[in-house]
Amino acid sequence: MIAIYGKSVNEKTAPQAQELFNCLNKRSMSYVVEDGYAQMLNQFIQFDSALPTFNMYSDVVSNIDVVLSLGGDGTILDAVVMINNHETPILGVNFGRLGFLASLGKEQISAAVDAIDRGTYMIDKRSLLELESNKPLFTDNFALNDMTIQRQNQSSMITVNAYLNGELLNTYWADGLIIATPTGSTGYSLSCGGPIIYPTSGNFVITPVAPHNLNVRPMVVSDEVVLSFEVTGRGDSFLCTLDTRAKAIDSTYQLAVKKAAFSANIIRLTDQSFLTALKTKLNWGSDQRN
Repeated sequence: MIAIYGKSVNEKTAPQAQELFNCLNKRSMSYVVEDGYAQMLNQFIQFDSALPTFNMYSDVVSNIDVVLSLGGDGTILDAVVMINNHETPILGVNFGRLGFLASLGKEQISAAVDAIDRGTYMIDKRSLLELESNKPLFTDNFALNDMTIQRQNQSSMITVNAYLNGELLNTYWADGLIIATPTGSTGYSLSCGGPIIYPTSGNFVITPVAPHNLNVRPMVVSDEVVLSFEVTGRGDSFLCTLDTRAKAIDSTYQLAVKKAAFSANIIRLTDQSFLTALKTKLNWGSDQRN
């Protein structure tokens, strides 16, 4: 059975969603739709019968073989939170723009359904990071892309003391600090000058955001270490994020990041790879002069 998850529907994406359900129904494939997404779909699409829905993923997980995420990379990040530690494989269909995780374009919906039906797909295991705090912070304390500490509602920089296995690594004077997984290396970290890391490298990348120390550069460390942080600044409040989620913190919070005990399983078709994504999304290997 397929679980279908999305965050939004509009006039542009409704035809692609309709095509998906047409393909599933044509093949008589069983599916359930996340309740909130089903309500949005019903505003744009006329179904012959009521959509089968679910509210709590834990109630249906024993019957689910694949989760179909319809949207962009942010939708997949939220789907990872929904799945939690069940490690159900996720296939992302990109209704957005760039999309490294949601690698299938909306024109490939039929191919996606065919691959699920035949089982002709690959699964990439992507490591997650886990956040620990001395005070309650996030209900779901893991992330596929990154954890960040940022300034909030202030113009001045913040100071972040970073420790690696308890030893002081560096004091960052910056607008913020990003701790990214290899998957997250092509996200916020990349836009701040961080390196692209191959998904199975087993690393974290520490990337400062607009550092005041010009000799400070992004650093790659093993994901077997524990990174811990203390943050101070002129303001009383700072921002801590895990992928798409954000919480306000203050200087009394002590944070630590380590590799999570479970993974996210991302589906890709057999003719796709991370290197293919770099070529198509970032135009690697192409030269307009030739």
